[in-house]
Amino acid sequence: MEKLDYKKQDKDLYFPKAEPTLIDVPNMKFIWVAGRGNPNNENGEYQDALQLLYAISFTIKMSKMGVRKIDGYFDYVVPPLEGFWWNENEKSVNYENKDKFMWFSLIRQPEFVTKEVFDWACEEVKSKKGLKIEKVEFGEIKEGLCVQIMHIGPYDDEPKTLEKMEKYIEMNHLKNYIGNIQNGFVRRHHEIYLSDPRKTKPENLKTVIRIPVKKKKS
Repeated sequence: MEKLDYKKQDKDLYFPKAEPTLIDVPNMKFIWVAGRGNPNNENGEYQDALQLLYAISFTIKMSKMGVRKIDGYFDYVVPPLEGFWWNENEKSVNYENKDKFMWFSLIRQPEFVTKEVFDWACEEVKSKKGLKIEKVEFGEIKEGLCVQIMHIGPYDDEPKTLEKMEKYIEMNHLKNYIGNIQNGFVRRHHEIYLSDPRKTKPENLKTVIRIPVKKKKS
């Protein structure tokens, strides 16, 4: 049986155009780790978060090879890494002050993953890999209305793309809703990483960028 690849199933979520578009993002399950600091620091919190997120995600995926049988399990491709970003004491992202970055690093999970499955995977990672699981969380996130775009190029060039998104927001009678609470969580600048920066030239990196928005009252 062919593996489910969410990128192919939900192309509107993972392959937007290189021009801003409006999208209503549905409810999805995620595991995430909250942290702070420059993601480029070799021994920083961000690298620890990635190790933990991938360890848990692949423990769930590869459960088919062990004695743990998960109800409703189907084979799938682990979805790409994502991140919510802002700066300390600021609503938006200040690319010139990465040491003050605040972030949630997260990976989408299949529909069959429950809190019980998540807890089991955490204990497996803790006992077999010796990783600290206290910071990782599991839950559902519904972003709702967003403007999104495909950014192609280095991460530090994102401000140019964000300018294009802000113009679209203004021209379409929308309001940037970053920093506001909706559906139980604070809405943030959102990125989805479709390229591996270790293997991809900076000018070819593909990153989905989302900005939460709200329709202006007429």
